[in-house]
Amino acid sequence: MATEVKVPVLGESITEATLGEWLKQPGDAVALDEPVASLETDKVTVEVGAPAAGVMGEHAVKVGDTVEVGAMIATIEAGGAAAATPAAAPVAPAPVAEPTGDAAPAALSPSVRRAVLETGVDPSTVTGTGKDGRLTKDDVLAAASTPAAAAPAAPAASVGTSLPSAATSGARKEERVRMTRLRQTVAKRLKDAQNTAAMLTTFNDVDMTAVIEARARYKDLFEKKHGVRLGFMGFFVKAACLALKDVPSVNAQIDGDEIVYHDYADISVAVSAPNGLVVPVIRDADQLSVAGIEKTIGDFGRRAKDGTLKMEDMKGGTFTISNGGVFGSLMSTPIINPPQSAVLGLHRIEDRPVVKNGQIVARPMMYLALSYDHRLIDGREAVTFLVALKNAIEDPTRILIDL
Repeated sequence: MATEVKVPVLGESITEATLGEWLKQPGDAVALDEPVASLETDKVTVEVGAPAAGVMGEHAVKVGDTVEVGAMIATIEAGGAAAATPAAAPVAPAPVAEPTGDAAPAALSPSVRRAVLETGVDPSTVTGTGKDGRLTKDDVLAAASTPAAAAPAAPAASVGTSLPSAATSGARKEERVRMTRLRQTVAKRLKDAQNTAAMLTTFNDVDMTAVIEARARYKDLFEKKHGVRLGFMGFFVKAACLALKDVPSVNAQIDGDEIVYHDYADISVAVSAPNGLVVPVIRDADQLSVAGIEKTIGDFGRRAKDGTLKMEDMKGGTFTISNGGVFGSLMSTPIINPPQSAVLGLHRIEDRPVVKNGQIVARPMMYLALSYDHRLIDGREAVTFLVALKNAIEDPTRILIDL
């Protein structure tokens, strides 16, 4: 007797998703609650667990199909009879040959397949760091960056034959890849923000000397005590919370013809995930210690990589911090994350000449960018916020004494 695998409830107001990948193929043995498929929603990737143990039956939908909550997407057959005659799996475009046997990695996601095709890396030689040892796009790219990961040489041509190549034939290729639901949602929200808000960006710079010295002095003790690395984001989140208290409009939002002010700071932090950027929320960040903030961010990063962030992790948020500096960005104009009214952009740290006490000296400097909705936040308030943030970072003692 077959048990239907259905799309689970995905969260408030979410009625459909896109089938991202099949984690089990027809004929595979399946344990109770074992993930058999992943769904891409507007915000996160959700795994679908097996409602019963048995053997994976026929797939009712293909990768890329839109499915509604409650819809049947596959069946699980009882016993092992179905293993002898598995149903044909849907054929995915541009398949990548995967190794078989005990050493074979888990099914490759579309983004991983594309990375394998582009780099020529043999997926059987790469150790996956994703959930249950699955390969991620980052795993493939990291392997491609090492000399040992070079694609195996093509067999030598026999005498009198020639091997055509794109270089000699002048062939040019194009690939069309359907946007993920997450990417479609991000694109729509960002464009809506530009169309709705009167966005303006104000800049400042900050001397990172004091924070860098504090981090260098205490990072080993910090990690030993709290079990997490001491990064820069913990300082910036705490400094932002202080500045938001001084300038509450930056932490507010417009709702119709009303302004909603918040007496708490739920800080959204942009985190890189395999399928795009996600923005989980640090709840009551103003009440957390630097260690508590770093632990929360570290947990978000791990779960974003594994695809296990939940809907509730993304909800709300009163202010966003985005760190483009980790990718080498010198300066940017970040876009507001609606319905929030402001976003802080952090950038790379580099030594620049500055004047201190009448002397030109080199200091590790970072540009700060605050994009904000000018309908609610005036230029004076934006500058005041950045100056308060700058003061707290350049003198971290202010964070300790709430100044």
